Amino acid sequence: MNILVVDDELGLRHTLTLILQAEGHTVRAANDGASGLARLAETPADLIICDVRMPGLDGLAFLEKYKEMGGTALVIMMSAYGDDDAALEAIRRGAYDFIPKPFRADQVLLVVRKAIEREGLRREVAQLHDELVALRAPSGIVGRSPRISQAIALADKVARHPSTVLITGESGTGKELIARHIHDASPRASRPFVAVNCAAIPEALLESELFGHAKGAFTGATAERQGLFEEANDGTLFLDELGDLPVALQVKLLRALQEGEVRRVGDNASRSVDVRLVAATARDLESDVAEGKFRADLYYRINVVRIHLPALRERSEDVPELVRHFVERFNRRLGMHVTGATPAAMRALVEYPWPGNVRELENVVERAMVLTEGPQLDVEQLPTLAAPMTRSEATTSPLDLSVKRRTEELERALIKEALERTRGNRTRAAKLLDLSHRALLYKIRDYGLGE
Repeated sequence: MNILVVDDELGLRHTLTLILQAEGHTVRAANDGASGLARLAETPADLIICDVRMPGLDGLAFLEKYKEMGGTALVIMMSAYGDDDAALEAIRRGAYDFIPKPFRADQVLLVVRKAIEREGLRREVAQLHDELVALRAPSGIVGRSPRISQAIALADKVARHPSTVLITGESGTGKELIARHIHDASPRASRPFVAVNCAAIPEALLESELFGHAKGAFTGATAERQGLFEEANDGTLFLDELGDLPVALQVKLLRALQEGEVRRVGDNASRSVDVRLVAATARDLESDVAEGKFRADLYYRINVVRIHLPALRERSEDVPELVRHFVERFNRRLGMHVTGATPAAMRALVEYPWPGNVRELENVVERAMVLTEGPQLDVEQLPTLAAPMTRSEATTSPLDLSVKRRTEELERALIKEALERTRGNRTRAAKLLDLSHRALLYKIRDYGLGE
């Protein structure tokens, strides 16, 4: 192991060098903090042993500057009698351990061996984590277009850090997939990933869902219950459709993020939580902030790193790869052997604007595979994309230009999406769709969505 000794006493530097060299280590020495930093800039060390008290740049200042340089080697501090407080302060600032002066050779070697074992374990864990991430890599994020590639690269970069992430993009673009990708590539990968759609839970229950409740907090609270923040402790909490969070709960969410504490409904005590938050929204939060619908302080707190997912119509070059991906998935699920799509069908799929984005494409491919009787998907199995023409006509003109039919298709898709978001709550769905409750009921009946 490459070890650097930093101490202003020549005799001590010499003694430590002999002790460590006898164990087979390569040892360099520096007579003060500034010289030690200069040597580390030239050649990194695996382990550093540094005195707390030195003229000029002392041990604490050396440690701070070394960390600022991005140094990752373990640092062991040496402290004379009476300097224990300074040594403990060094540990609070990131030192691994300290050796009291005067010391015996076996004391030094014991601390060094422990440090070597710890570093070996750290590297092994890092290697295993990288292997786990590699195994989990097929997370469903498909595409090689520049815009989606940039989003994935940013997700990979931010995954290593605990910073809050805001994922934006239209409904169906894969925001939860990116959130899971961030979690799986993070140091929290072995801990829980908890996802919740803020728009799908009734407002009266949302606070209890997020923060939990005490026994007797309200009618029906027959036992205490932990919330999703506690469930996600040490892991990642994914809040989808964050823009739909009621303003009153935005205050409590902000406090939970700032303080690292949550308080269950009806409880007097707060509970510490360590949660990495990833939020997502299809709304324009900047406009909501300007209109007073979303708190500015919460917006700035969550908008630390922003990842925007492009709509599928903005990366149509990814459609063929996505189609192949979904065909393979549904082959396994349905026990089929479809080989792909015909050129005419693929052309129709690429040219379609996909208002429902990747989620809509997935549903179209699944439906087509259920309907197909041949080895490939054809325009005949794409009724939402192809006009009701003859097969030869559909090959040359695959998109239905009927305003009436396409309007009905879009309306049906929007109603279906609203019902999915609200988990079948028709009152909330009507609000999302800007329809009266009665009008929504009629349309659900007309489109056969009530089964």
